[in-house]
Amino acid sequence: MLNIKLLRDNPAFVAERLAVKNFDAKEIIEKILDLDVKRRNSQTEADTILAEQNSISREVGKLMKDGNKAEAEIAKERVAQLKELSKELESKTEEYSNELNELILLLPNLPHISVPAGKTPEDNLIVRGGGEIPKLEYGIPHWDLAKRYDIIDFDLGVKLTGAGFPVYKGKGAKIQRALISYFLDRNTEAGYTEVQPPLMVNEASGYGTGQLPDKGEQMYHVGLDNFYLIPTAEVPVTNIYRDVILSMSDMPVKVTAYTPCFRREAGSYGKDVRGLNRLHQFDKVEIVQVCHPDKSYDALEQMVSHVESIVSSLGLPYRILKLCGGDMSFTSALTYDFEVYSAAQGRWLEVSSVSNFETFQSNRLKLRYKDENGKPQLAHTLNGSSLALPRILAAILENYQTADGIEVPEVLKQYTGFSKID
Repeated sequence: MLNIKLLRDNPAFVAERLAVKNFDAKEIIEKILDLDVKRRNSQTEADTILAEQNSISREVGKLMKDGNKAEAEIAKERVAQLKELSKELESKTEEYSNELNELILLLPNLPHISVPAGKTPEDNLIVRGGGEIPKLEYGIPHWDLAKRYDIIDFDLGVKLTGAGFPVYKGKGAKIQRALISYFLDRNTEAGYTEVQPPLMVNEASGYGTGQLPDKGEQMYHVGLDNFYLIPTAEVPVTNIYRDVILSMSDMPVKVTAYTPCFRREAGSYGKDVRGLNRLHQFDKVEIVQVCHPDKSYDALEQMVSHVESIVSSLGLPYRILKLCGGDMSFTSALTYDFEVYSAAQGRWLEVSSVSNFETFQSNRLKLRYKDENGKPQLAHTLNGSSLALPRILAAILENYQTADGIEVPEVLKQYTGFSKID
């Protein structure tokens, strides 16, 4: 959530930066500033009346002590009138504050100054890459390989739930488990503490990390209890620190978690979402950091390097992109995407996003730390996929296929217990 002081002091700057995200904020900012003036005027008037009320209340006691009962009664009536007026002003101030907060929640995070301008994924900048694109003798897509080797049943998933809910079987289930264990081990070796969070969160958690209200329509809602199935482990993990004040020595906080993730992905159709390319339920391992503002961009680069080392170890061709303003998320200040090459499909598949949110989430979460003077300050939050499994598995199945089966990447063999899917 953006800071009201920034909006008040430099509205033109905020509008200019949000335009990089192709977000026209001028009208909303005008409404916010208008409400802010009304709220402050109402609060000032309420404070003035309260001061008068307190002053007269003290006078009542003095009048009663001096035997001036008639004047005391008049003063009491005035106090009663001021109390009613004070309640009205408090109610109006609260109403202005709520409206103001609702409008501020509609504004995305400001993009970092290094974010390139652009509107579509084609405008993203390729930072670097690695690995070699394999030349396949048999370019069979993963959904056909899954059927041939009976490792993923998409039709059974449709029967049990619907499209986008595959059933992993036999070696397909084992390689899923192997990937999860491998990713978690790599993360904990890098200093991340593993947690196992709930798969449902309350509304406050959704607002805390910025999924609500922006992405509410993409989340599965459990209406009876007003819970949301998590779209990513980022939501419950980051909310662990909601309403928390850390000490300088606590940072950086580094947490990793494996969870299934649930996304409605409304409006997603066509060949680009076939097979494992886009699912409503999928497995993902996440990394989250909470750190000092002065160190968050160093932390971001460290997280990018860490994810890169994992992708590289799987032997998959990859590239890292710096996202342009128009392709960034609502909450991010700067995002790097990882893509792996799907040899049979002849296309790049996104498998990770690593982002710095600066104070955008921590302002919503009231996540702070005490500085050298003991004064609470907003921390910076970051997160990254390390990694999302479906497209990683799709790339492994396609890129490692041979005439007599699918080879298993070397680093996974100790986890799978087998070296080939045949």
